[in-house]
Amino acid sequence: MADPMLYDYPDPLEGWKDQEPLSTQRNPDGKSLKNTQTPILSQSYTTFIDPLAQDSRGAFDIHIYYTATSTFETSFARSLHERIRREFPELRIYPMFDRPVGPHPKAMFEVNLFSPQQFGAFVPWLVIHRGPLSALLHPNTDDAVRDHTQRATWMGQQLALNVDSLIEFERRRAAAEKSATTTTNDGA
Repeated sequence: MADPMLYDYPDPLEGWKDQEPLSTQRNPDGKSLKNTQTPILSQSYTTFIDPLAQDSRGAFDIHIYYTATSTFETSFARSLHERIRREFPELRIYPMFDRPVGPHPKAMFEVNLFSPQQFGAFVPWLVIHRGPLSALLHPNTDDAVRDHTQRATWMGQQLALNVDSLIEFERRRAAAEKSATTTTNDGA
């Protein structure tokens, strides 16, 4: 994982600072705090926030890992892959990779999530149905290294990713963007 002190973080209360103080009153359960209810739900129920990708990449990727040399894990992964395709046909799912790919240290397959509704339905389902397999849940923003490290969430055993491949990917992407900008400016 990345050192959290390497990054800047926005103030969680940005845009909410001039509000009335919150009550310390408890709900009837005697434990939880009573919140002031409003008729409007957070936009996060229907729209992913910036800087999450709103394009063909999807806002979140989930990588589900298995040990390719384990008959049990491979069989379980195949069954899980099929079940996801049948129960969630609206999700984009990739074929199973039987070896490490990119920063991923083991065989795996990937599922992309494009909406809060998909996220809310699929992530709890996967928590229950992933069995012995580990899963990496990460956002897609313009910082692949941070997405796979500091912003990553793991289900099951956390695996060490090949972060160097992500750093190289970011370097190439920046060079391509710079080249495209230079070409556009030269042609104007």
